[in-house]
Amino acid sequence: MGLYVETVIRAGMDELWERSQDPAQHQRWDLRFTSIHYLPRSEGEPQRFRYATRVLPFVSVDGTGVSAGERRRPDGTRVSALRFASDHPLSLLAEGSGYWRYVPDGDGDGAGIRFLTGYDYRPRWGRFGALADRLVFRPLMGWATAWSFDRLRLWCERGTPPGPALARAVAESALRALLSAAALLYAPAAVAVLVLAAALLLPPLPGTPAARRCLRTPPGRTPVAAPRLLSTLEPS
Repeated sequence: MGLYVETVIRAGMDELWERSQDPAQHQRWDLRFTSIHYLPRSEGEPQRFRYATRVLPFVSVDGTGVSAGERRRPDGTRVSALRFASDHPLSLLAEGSGYWRYVPDGDGDGAGIRFLTGYDYRPRWGRFGALADRLVFRPLMGWATAWSFDRLRLWCERGTPPGPALARAVAESALRALLSAAALLYAPAAVAVLVLAAALLLPPLPGTPAARRCLRTPPGRTPVAAPRLLSTLEPS
């Protein structure tokens, strides 16, 4: 898989599963989606869904997908897999696939769940699309996934709803930008450099979502295999 993100969330497995598998809850914390809706299905079939992402105030890019999950596995882990595609003319993403793994991590009060994802996709628009993906879209998708995972973690661990978490992140970023601008305009050069360095390098406050708290490569850089479940899904 081309993109990888991992975090540890100290919450119950059922709570994390519901907040990541229920579309109404998933769309609240994941920056990559504005809306997710399940489509009707027959019993025993994989779940098909439709998603949309707002890219401009009045413009959304949509697509469809199919997913399946294993909620009870012998080793105590859980997994879900999906395939997705978009034929929207503004969508750089043509089709892709991915998975989520839920791995219990430790015992006792400090126990958590390793929540990780791997996914990849094929861009469209030929050479221009490939270049735009490599330079802009793929780094942005990786950052958005990691930031969203940390927002989910804060929701599960601290009880901070996704909306207020986003507002806190916007407010903190605006404050850093304001202090940087003031330092550039009014402070001596040495002070301005220190303020800029602090604004860029100091970590966000503990209650503010941050992509930097998540792993962006597998531990030990050992590739994580996609679950067998993914091979059972037909393209959406």
